[in-house]
Amino acid sequence: MSEIKVTIDGRELKGTEGQTVLELALGNGIQIPNLCHDPKVKPTGACRLCLVDVEGQRGLVTSCTLKIEPGMVVQTNTEQIEAIRKTIIELLYYEHHSSCAVCDKNGNCKLQHYAYQHQIPDQALNIYEHEKPGPNYTDQNKAIAYNPHKCIRCGRCIRVCQEVQMDSALTFKQRASQIEIATAFDMPLNDSTCELCGQCITTCPTGAMYEQAAKGYGQFKDLIRTRTTCPYCGVGCQLDLNVNFRTNDIIRVTSKGTGIPNHENLCVKGRFGMDFIGSDKRLKTPLIRKNGELKEFSWEEAIDLIASKFAEIKKDHGPDSIAGLSSAKCTNEENYVFQKFIRACIGTNNVDHCARLCHASTVAGLARAFGSGAMTNSIEELKNAKCIFVIGSNTTEAHPVIALNIKHAVVNNGAKLIVADPRTIDLVRFADLHIAQKPGTDVALINAMMKIIIEEDLLDKEFVAERTEDFDKLKTAVKKISIKQASKITAVPANLIEQAAITYAKAAASSIIYSMGITQHTTGTDNVLSLANLAMLTGNVGKEFAGVNPLRGQNNVQGACDMGALPNVYPGYQQVEDETVRKKFEIAWCIKLPPKKGLTVVEIMHAIEEDKIKALYIMGENPALSDPNLNRTRKALESVDFLVVQDIFLTETAQYADVVLPAVSFAEKDGTFTNTERRVQRIRKAVDSPGQARIDWRIICDISKRMDYPMSYRHPDNIMDEIASVTPIYGGISYERINNIGLQWPCPDKEHPGTKFLHKDKFSRGKGKFHPVNFVPPKEPEDKKFPFVLSTGRQLYQFHTGTMTRKSAVIDQVSPTGYVEINTNDAAKLRISNGDNVEVSTRRGNVITPAKVTDDIEKGWVFMPFHFAESPANMLTIDELDPIAKIPEFKTCAAALKKADLK
Repeated sequence: MSEIKVTIDGRELKGTEGQTVLELALGNGIQIPNLCHDPKVKPTGACRLCLVDVEGQRGLVTSCTLKIEPGMVVQTNTEQIEAIRKTIIELLYYEHHSSCAVCDKNGNCKLQHYAYQHQIPDQALNIYEHEKPGPNYTDQNKAIAYNPHKCIRCGRCIRVCQEVQMDSALTFKQRASQIEIATAFDMPLNDSTCELCGQCITTCPTGAMYEQAAKGYGQFKDLIRTRTTCPYCGVGCQLDLNVNFRTNDIIRVTSKGTGIPNHENLCVKGRFGMDFIGSDKRLKTPLIRKNGELKEFSWEEAIDLIASKFAEIKKDHGPDSIAGLSSAKCTNEENYVFQKFIRACIGTNNVDHCARLCHASTVAGLARAFGSGAMTNSIEELKNAKCIFVIGSNTTEAHPVIALNIKHAVVNNGAKLIVADPRTIDLVRFADLHIAQKPGTDVALINAMMKIIIEEDLLDKEFVAERTEDFDKLKTAVKKISIKQASKITAVPANLIEQAAITYAKAAASSIIYSMGITQHTTGTDNVLSLANLAMLTGNVGKEFAGVNPLRGQNNVQGACDMGALPNVYPGYQQVEDETVRKKFEIAWCIKLPPKKGLTVVEIMHAIEEDKIKALYIMGENPALSDPNLNRTRKALESVDFLVVQDIFLTETAQYADVVLPAVSFAEKDGTFTNTERRVQRIRKAVDSPGQARIDWRIICDISKRMDYPMSYRHPDNIMDEIASVTPIYGGISYERINNIGLQWPCPDKEHPGTKFLHKDKFSRGKGKFHPVNFVPPKEPEDKKFPFVLSTGRQLYQFHTGTMTRKSAVIDQVSPTGYVEINTNDAAKLRISNGDNVEVSTRRGNVITPAKVTDDIEKGWVFMPFHFAESPANMLTIDELDPIAKIPEFKTCAAALKKADLK
C-alpha cells in the first residue's frame, strides 16, 4: 500500500491507502471523541462526535467515514467543533434516563467520560429519576439485558451482530425519539438467531447492553481485572475476569482490548460459562472411600494412602501395573509434572490423556507426512485464504471464534468456501459448495478429488518435484479410483466432487480446516494422511494462508501432547524408544527410565479387564462419560484395584474412586496453555480457591516426594524453565517473553520470534511424504437390525462432559438436555415428532433422549451430542481402534431408533 502524508492538528503523519482520518488520528495518539465507532465494523458517522475541519472542504465532516488523501490538512478541536460536540453530548444526556451512580458501566462509559471532559452543566445531567426499563425482548433470557433508557442509538450492537458475528439477531424498531434496539418482531432473544456471544455488550459504549446476572454486583470502576486464557476450546481466547475483591467473586467476563488470537471476540462459553468457578459443588477437601462411601479426610491421610498403595502395587506387580491419565484441561506445567511423575517416580510409560480420543490420528498422520503433528498455519491467516476447505469440523459450534475468521474471509475477502459435512451445519450458509458425504467415507472423497486434480493437470508440479517424495506411488494409487464408485461410496454426486477438487486446486492459497469428523475413525490416520496428500499435491503447505489445520478441541490438548502426556513420546515428541533421547531425560531427571512405550487410554481400560493394570491415577479427565462403549469403561473403573481421581468436581469418574483429591480451577492458579495454533499463552490467578483445594502440580509433587522421588518447584515459571531445557520446540519460551502475547512453537531459543506457519522452506522431516491410502469402510456398517448410521459430536453451548458448562445458568437455559437429530422423512416413518422421547440403541446399549427432527441431516443418518450424563451418547459408541493412533471410532456405528415407551 502506498504511503500518504496527512497533517492533523499541525502534526505531519503517515498513513496508508484506505485508512480513515479517525483511524490515523487514534493510531497516533490524537484523541477524537467518538461513540458509534468500533474498528471491527463499517463506520456510519451516526453520533457526529468525531466531526473535524478539513482544509478546502465545505462544512465539518465525520472523521470515521472520511478516507485520508495526500496533503490533507485536518483540525480536530476548533472552537466550533468543541461547541458542537458539547451540544451533542448535552442532547444525549438529556435523553439518558439513568444515573451513573447506579450503572454497572460507571467508570467505563464513554458518554460519562465525554460529559466530564466537556464539563456538561448539572441541569443536563440526570434529568430523570432512575427508571427501570419496561418489558422487552431480553427479559426471559439469563444472559443479556437491554435498557433503552441508556441507549444512544449508535447501532454498534446491530452492526457487530451483522458484520462480525454475522447472525443478524438485532435491529432497530420504531422511529425518531422512540427508536430502540430489538429482535425481529420483538421475539424473545433466545428464540432469535442470537448465539449469546455477548458481542453487543462488549461494543456498547454506555451500558445499555449488559450482563443480566452481573447487575448490581459491582461497577466497572470497583472491579479488578485479570487477563487470562479461556478454559474451553482450543482457540485460546484472551479474556479478563472481572473480580469483586471483597467477595472473591467473578462478576463478569470482558474482552475489551484483547488482541491475538480472538481480538475481543468471545463465544457464549467464554462470556457466560464461568459459573463453575464459584459453584457450591466444587470439591473442597480430600475424600477417601471407607465402607463403600467417600468420606472427608485430611491431605496428609490422603497423600499417605496414595503413596503407600502406589508403592505397594509397584513392588508386588511392577511399575507397568500402574497407569496415569493426564489432562487437556490442565496447564502445560501440570501435564509436564504429571508425565514426569508417571515415568520417573512410578517407572512406566503408561500415561495418556484425552487427545487419544480426539486428535491422536492428527499427531500420527501429520508427523508421518510432514514431520510435525500440529496445525501448520495460524488462526489469523484464515481471513486471507482464497479457498477454505472445511471437512469434519462444525466450526461455528466447536470453535466459534475461528469460524468468525472463516466468515470474514468469505463475506469480506471473497474466499471460496467448501464445506464437507454429513449435516447442514451453520457454515453451509456461507459456503459456495456443500458436500454431504456419508460418515466414514472421507478417504474415498479425498482420493477422488486428487484423481481429478491430477487428471486436470492442476497439481503444483514444481512443489511436488522439489519438496516431496513418493508422488508416483500416490499417482498410481489414485489412478485406479473410479469417480463413479467414489460417488456411490460417499453418496456425493460426481459433479460436486469435481467442483470441489477444481475449486480447491485453482485457488492461490487453499486452507484445509478439519477436526474430529476426520480423526475419530478407525481410519483416522488414513483420513489425515489423505488431507496431507491433497495439500502437498497442490502446493498448499509451507506458505501463508494455506496449510493443513486441525482444530484442537480442548483448551490445552495441544499443550498436553507437547508436554509428553502420551505413552510413546517425552515432551516435544521425542521418542521414548530412542535410546539417545531416553538417556537425555535420564540425565535431566536423575533416574533410569523405562525403555518401551506404554498403553493408550482405551488400552488401559482393557488392561484393567485383563487384570494387568492394578492402579489408575486420573487428573482432570472424565472417562466415565467421554470414553466409548461406556458400559465397558465403567466396569473397568469399578473393578480396578486402586483408583485416584484429582478434579474440581465429583465427576462421574470420581464417583468410582478410592481417593478423590480437590484441585483448583484455571482461575485460581498461574500457568500456561498452548492453543490450537501452537501459541503458548499465560493463565493467571484471579480468585482464591475454595476450601482445601490445591494446585495440581503441587499435589503431584507431594505424592512424588512421599514416594522418595522429590520434585520441588517454587512457581510454574520454574517448571516452564525446565520444560524449555529439555524440549527443543519450547527452548525459547519463558514467562517473561509471553507476558503480553503468546509465542508459537517451534521457538528454539530466547531470540527466536516464534513460528507463524510451519514447513516454510523445508518440511520438519526434510521432504513431505505422500502416503497412498485406500478406502476402508467403517468397522460397523448399518444392517437390518441397526439400519441407521450414528455419529456423535459437540454443540455450541456445551463443552466436553459438561462438568463446567452445565453449572452455567445461561447455558442451562438454552441447552438443558441432549437430543438425537433425525431426518424429517425418517422421523415420519417412525411416527416420531419433534420433542418426542426416542430410544436409540446399538449393540452396546441404549439411551433415551428427545428427538430433534430436522432436514439438516440426511436420511439414514442420526447425530447425538455427547455432553449429557442423563443421555450419554458414548453408551452407544464403539471402542474399535485406529491401528496406528489407537483412537476410537466415535463418528460412526450402526444404530436403531424407536419411539420410547416411558409408561
